[in-house]
Amino acid sequence: MELFVDSADIKEIEEAVSWGVVTGCTTNPTLVSTQGKVDFKGHIQRICEIVQGPVSAEVVSLDAEGMIKEAREIATWSPHVVIKIPMTWEGVKATKALSREGIKTNVTLVFSPNQALLAGLAGATYVSPFLGRLDDVGHDGMAVVAEIVEVYRKSGIATKVLAASIRHPLHVVQAAKIGADVATVPFKVLKQMVKHPLTDVGIERFLADWKKVTG
Repeated sequence: MELFVDSADIKEIEEAVSWGVVTGCTTNPTLVSTQGKVDFKGHIQRICEIVQGPVSAEVVSLDAEGMIKEAREIATWSPHVVIKIPMTWEGVKATKALSREGIKTNVTLVFSPNQALLAGLAGATYVSPFLGRLDDVGHDGMAVVAEIVEVYRKSGIATKVLAASIRHPLHVVQAAKIGADVATVPFKVLKQMVKHPLTDVGIERFLADWKKVTG
């Protein structure tokens, strides 16, 4: 399973990529808005330069024609750009049209296997089930991701399952165990993944023992 960082913060993305385990990035209008007023094109291009891998940038139109127009423009910004498309019938139409043109897409705001099936049949490159938001409303988000993985494998759909709305490190492990292709992880959660109290204790003990050796 690949790890993407879910962020629009340049410093966070730079640090995450420096670790050598993050291969992509996902953004959305909300994440971009946290950076204040920015040149969206320049910001996405900068992220692409840092990541050198898939970077999702979202359209804001709600009709297929508008989505396609935006997507064609955004796709020219970098070969690493992946266009995020909302899961609606207009989004499905746009995804199909863009897939025929060879433009990579990430169908977002997916909450059911039916929605994921439609995105896959439309030729989406990625589909993003929001497991954390499903958990928030009393559903088992990880079970939905598992169903999507199963549907794709049994149907021969090549769309990659990108587990999104990750809330804690356990979500990452669970997503990997059920066969998700990618987990896009907030920077804070990525930092938590390396932490364990026994690791900290072990380092402290080794350093203390080494001081005894060196005097």
